[in-house]
Amino acid sequence: MKRQQNKGAPTGPTQRQLRAGELIRHALVDVFREEELQDEALQGVSITVTEVRLSPDLRHAICFVEPLGAGVSGAPTDEVVAGLNRVSKFLRGRLGRNIDMKFTPDLKFIHDESFNAATEMDKLFSNPRVQQDIRRLSDVLGDEDED
Repeated sequence: MKRQQNKGAPTGPTQRQLRAGELIRHALVDVFREEELQDEALQGVSITVTEVRLSPDLRHAICFVEPLGAGVSGAPTDEVVAGLNRVSKFLRGRLGRNIDMKFTPDLKFIHDESFNAATEMDKLFSNPRVQQDIRRLSDVLGDEDED
């Protein structure tokens, strides 16, 4: 019997993908905390794993990371992410010992741009011109609520 698929609606990750992604994210955090990675770009850098997205077959994982000490050590974010991708096979081996899955997924690391987007939004909201517009809007909406 063939499963029916909703062709018009966008499909997101399944519960299985989400659970496995969180399992891998937590295990990666443990590996980063316990292991000293030998890549030069990763020396002295603290790495936050913000999200792990898995393919439907759970064999490939895209790991979104934010290097926290990149500015202190002098290594740019791109170099840190490239270093993580260079040591991904080592990380995959360590990950395989920490998780209980049939297959340990291949890891690909990508810089999480959401932190940069949030910083840009904060800058926009703190702009005096935008603050003025927000106050005007709240005054208009406040006047309508009194009627």
